Amino acid sequence: METKNETVDPLKGMTKEQRAELLARLQTEVKNDRMAKRESYEALRGQFMHDVLGRVENLESEVSGFKKWLDDEVTAFTKLMREYGAVKNESQQSYTITDGDFKLEVKFNKVKGFDERADLAAERLVDYLKRYMEASEKGVEDPMYQMAMTLLERNKTGDLDYKSISKLYELEDRFDEEYAEIMRLFKEANVVQATATNYYFSKRNPENGVWSRIEPSFCRL
Repeated sequence: METKNETVDPLKGMTKEQRAELLARLQTEVKNDRMAKRESYEALRGQFMHDVLGRVENLESEVSGFKKWLDDEVTAFTKLMREYGAVKNESQQSYTITDGDFKLEVKFNKVKGFDERADLAAERLVDYLKRYMEASEKGVEDPMYQMAMTLLERNKTGDLDYKSISKLYELEDRFDEEYAEIMRLFKEANVVQATATNYYFSKRNPENGVWSRIEPSFCRL
């Protein structure tokens, strides 16, 4: 007559102390396994970030070198082009060069900003808007107050945004002469801080003649 095999519980014959010792050993093994995984992860993370940093720094160095080389070459070529065309007026600096299926656009843009008088104007405007808000029935909910305060916000570098301040000029008819006086101070503080040179590269598909931008930008890929 066949008998069924009964499953033997290995813990059944163990004393309370033996079970506690076994539990402690198992918990230690789990803890050690978790620590091993953590150390492995952190080591791999460190290697990964080290590799990324190395490549990023090499890329940044290469791109910076290319930008400096292109600036020098464009400056020399622009001078040659003006001498060839006998052009004496240097106010028009932007141009496009096309050679075969490759096109280079060179654009010079004036970067506008403000001098120290803008900080004085901003301080006066904030005080003016606070008084305007207090006299308004809507208080801080007044849309004109909210709009003006938003346009006074500074960028990451702590500078006033030229385009935003320019929009404040459009509100002159909504306020009084004091506001207009503050706007005149902003306008007097308006200066050209620098000239930015931007380059745009394009390649033409010889099959359909369509130009496509070559974007040497990580974010554009």
